[in-house]
Amino acid sequence: MSIAGTQQHDVLIIGSGAAGISMALTLADSARVALVAKEALTESATLYAQGGISAVLDETDSLESHTADTLNAGAGLCDEAVVRHVVEQGPKSIQWLIDRGVSFTREQNKKDSADYHLTKEGGHSHRRVIHAADATGREMELTLAQQAREHPNIEIFERHIAIDLITGSKLGWRDNRCHGAYLLDRDNDKVVAFSARAVVLATGGAGKAYLYTSNPDIASGDGIAMAWRAGCRIANMEFIQFHPTCLFHPQAKSFLVTEALRGEGARLSLPDGSRFMEQFDERAELAPRDIVARAIDHTMKRSGVEYVHLDISHQPATFIREHFPTIYQRCLEYGYDITRQPIPVVPAAHYICGGIMSDIHGRSDLEGLYAVGEAAYTGMHGANRMASNSLLECLVFAESASRHILEQLKQPGSPQPLPEWDESRVTNSDEEVVVTHNWHELRRFMWDYVGIVRTDKRLQRAKNRVDLLQHEISDYYSNFRVTSDLIELRNLTLVADLIIRSAILRKESRGLHYTLDYLDRSQEKRPQTTILIPNNYIRAKAT
Repeated sequence: MSIAGTQQHDVLIIGSGAAGISMALTLADSARVALVAKEALTESATLYAQGGISAVLDETDSLESHTADTLNAGAGLCDEAVVRHVVEQGPKSIQWLIDRGVSFTREQNKKDSADYHLTKEGGHSHRRVIHAADATGREMELTLAQQAREHPNIEIFERHIAIDLITGSKLGWRDNRCHGAYLLDRDNDKVVAFSARAVVLATGGAGKAYLYTSNPDIASGDGIAMAWRAGCRIANMEFIQFHPTCLFHPQAKSFLVTEALRGEGARLSLPDGSRFMEQFDERAELAPRDIVARAIDHTMKRSGVEYVHLDISHQPATFIREHFPTIYQRCLEYGYDITRQPIPVVPAAHYICGGIMSDIHGRSDLEGLYAVGEAAYTGMHGANRMASNSLLECLVFAESASRHILEQLKQPGSPQPLPEWDESRVTNSDEEVVVTHNWHELRRFMWDYVGIVRTDKRLQRAKNRVDLLQHEISDYYSNFRVTSDLIELRNLTLVADLIIRSAILRKESRGLHYTLDYLDRSQEKRPQTTILIPNNYIRAKAT
């Protein structure tokens, strides 16, 4: 439905991964939903998620144990109430997926074939990760995407990239509310205003700010950047999780190798075969991700090697092919048979633990604006994400945010017609070259100075460089026609600045933030969350 050049819906969801697409399906029976994807509908970090979803599904496990494991991994910065809420909703969320037709791997060695196979990953004290072989995200995303395409109340907009949120304050209206967003239709090179009574940012993370990442190319921090510009607080951006094991190969583009391999006995070693993880943690390969990533990084630098080995070849070949078919096949394509030999791996930027501050209903500081999934800071992860809690968080907060939105939609109101985008700016002929250069510069200094191990000097160097980049990009954005590449670079540079600023503020080593200048944790009784407040921040009234 279009009025005066504006798309109008009850709910605008920007992002089509686990959080966004499950929200669309939950809302669509009672609301008209616009579901926006930057690329194809299914292209998201969810599609590439291998390991699974953690939930208490076995009688030998308990909600208390899952909660304790999560709090331990979060290094004192988790919100315990939020963790308990998410853990308690876990079994219900898994059942929702099963009812939607998501096919999880079943146990083969038990008489009751109805049992689902559960695996164990780093930081977990029990087997509680339900999965679809080693392609859980793919099974989930494709199943839900098909249902979204078939639902009459969901209108899908593929290859649309969000530029900025439209707020009452920007329009000169007397409210502190989000009314929609401007999106660039990439195929038609046209900016369209989308109006909605509720706007959801489910845009994922910002791994593309780093040279090496497990994230798809769309992970440019769009939602976090837009929320900051609109006046929302951002929290804990210093905590960037580096996945310990991505395939090291020039053509692999940081293909992630799930830590479920380590959960099933895979071992890390130097190329000469000597193991090293027990020197860093008594849990060895099953230590949390931050410990394993730092151990690999330290071992590589100390030994002067480009990679370490991950070896599961001691397990039966049939077991490996059955449980890890995707990894087995992809590694074969690159010349490695994981049933017979180890594979070279390196760490890569994986997930952000911080993001847009949001409450248990997904509400941000701006009325009508919700944040879910990796773009949101909920208090669930603290200083480190525990394996397979991410998809769980997406599902739980998608459901709670949907319930709150549906309650709000019962109140009288309608989407507001919005002004169209100013198309008067010109195209700059050399913009593509400059954007490409700036992108490479950003990713390189973020990797070198704001990576797994940091120092005050490195962070200050990064801050100097990002300030110069932001000034240059602001000039381009203000004077020339917007393009997809420019939008992403603008957002990535802003998010990089938020990461650097947060890291400078934390004078301790905790969780994923490890600095040589402050090797110990602060002795404060209650460690502090890093909260960045924009100049245009106005506290919204809770509704």
